[in-house]
Amino acid sequence: MANVGLHFQASAGDADPQSRPLLLLGRLHHLHRVPWSHVRGKLQPRVTEELWQAALATLNPNPTDSCPLYLNCATVAALPPRVSRHNSPSAAHFITRLVRTCLPPGTHRCILMVCEQPDIFASACALARAFPLFTHRSGASRRSEKRTVTVEFFLVGQDNGPVEVSTLQCLTNATEGVRLAARIVDTPCNEMNTDIFLEEISKVGEELGITPMVIQDEELKTRGFGGIYGVGKAALRPPALAVLSHTPAGATQTIAWVGKGIVYDTGGLSIKGKGFKDNLHAVFCLAENAVGPHSTRPDDIHLLYSGKTVEINNTDAEGRLVLADGVSYACKDLGADIILDMATLTGAQSIATGKYHAAVLTNRAEWEAACVKAGRQCGDLVHPLVYCPELHFSEFTSAVADMKNSVADRDNSPSSCAGLFIASHIGFDWPGVWVHVDIAAPVHAGERATGFGVALLLALFGRASEDPLLNLVSPLGCEEDAQEGAAGRDWKRRRLV
Repeated sequence: MANVGLHFQASAGDADPQSRPLLLLGRLHHLHRVPWSHVRGKLQPRVTEELWQAALATLNPNPTDSCPLYLNCATVAALPPRVSRHNSPSAAHFITRLVRTCLPPGTHRCILMVCEQPDIFASACALARAFPLFTHRSGASRRSEKRTVTVEFFLVGQDNGPVEVSTLQCLTNATEGVRLAARIVDTPCNEMNTDIFLEEISKVGEELGITPMVIQDEELKTRGFGGIYGVGKAALRPPALAVLSHTPAGATQTIAWVGKGIVYDTGGLSIKGKGFKDNLHAVFCLAENAVGPHSTRPDDIHLLYSGKTVEINNTDAEGRLVLADGVSYACKDLGADIILDMATLTGAQSIATGKYHAAVLTNRAEWEAACVKAGRQCGDLVHPLVYCPELHFSEFTSAVADMKNSVADRDNSPSSCAGLFIASHIGFDWPGVWVHVDIAAPVHAGERATGFGVALLLALFGRASEDPLLNLVSPLGCEEDAQEGAAGRDWKRRRLV
């Protein structure tokens, strides 16, 4: 489904499904609430009201079900009637699956998404995951006609009025970010090297009116970034640290998002398109862990930007080294109050929290809860890891350096320990908020990237924006809002700490 334009409209209009194939998607009890008058123009003359009602009567979702309405031109599909408490209420993963399997073929197609208003954001992001951008199939290059999918939401329950223009624009920004992140992850390393990734960062910066700050190659070494430089020094393309910074007047706090390699989702910065009110820095730690005469060797000792020395006992545990430099830079040079690092860090993450839930590790219990809730609100699910540095950090004990870079005991919560390695380079007594999100498993579904992380960042930090939809899905500040007056709500919305 590459090379598909995804468009969100308040009304997709009417069309014969033979000329514009249609997928109607939602929970069965929601589909029953769609009046025939609303879908008639999208189904006639191929589907009658009797056939529509008969199709709804045959659906028995367990967990999902679908029914063709007319040949391969129109289909209705039902989501699970309910989900468990650790899943997204939107049933986001099932939305993606049903679109991939049930959306009829065609050049110009339509999806009518039936849901409640709080599920709009997660549903839109789930739809976006079904349409990856990257492909090198020969047939795709010969296809000249641009394919489009138009999405219309039909809202049921409370707040079931028409979808506002601001909401549609937010969905467009978010889904473009999801698809951009997936494209970057899907692009092979022979194309998405550190130089090309810097070009991607520059493109995003240009759209936002920001010039990235870049430290590259030998300058990393001279300025003390031993983690990033040590990992990437043997590669043909040099390692780099790049930062996109948004520093509006009147900001009350500073937030830093830190990511590694070719995984970090630049699209997450679309949050600023609706007025991000705080200082926001996106820190990219780029390196290729290549093998060559200049490669880091086991037993080498690196001096990282934090000033701490690290004995390398596992050259494959490189992600934490570059992230350690990134979070240290965010703390020392950017003066961040909140540091969130996100990366595909450990294979053990899938054992700890599974292939659908990213793992979150943080020094603040309220942020742990906020991450879990934001994940359920947006569909990028997360689940907590144990945070206990006084018991786990001893796994990195070294006789000759401040620490090793890999654990002594792989059976002792290795994903938690990997996160603690990163946190140690800002200090366990650091007074700010530190959040670590390991997305190793959910960043892929089968052989394709999911764009995981974009929706999570937008939802988690939505209260620091002026976007009404992002404010709705963000869990931060909700309790305070219920207790404060209007002035208090505005202040709390912007102060996430």
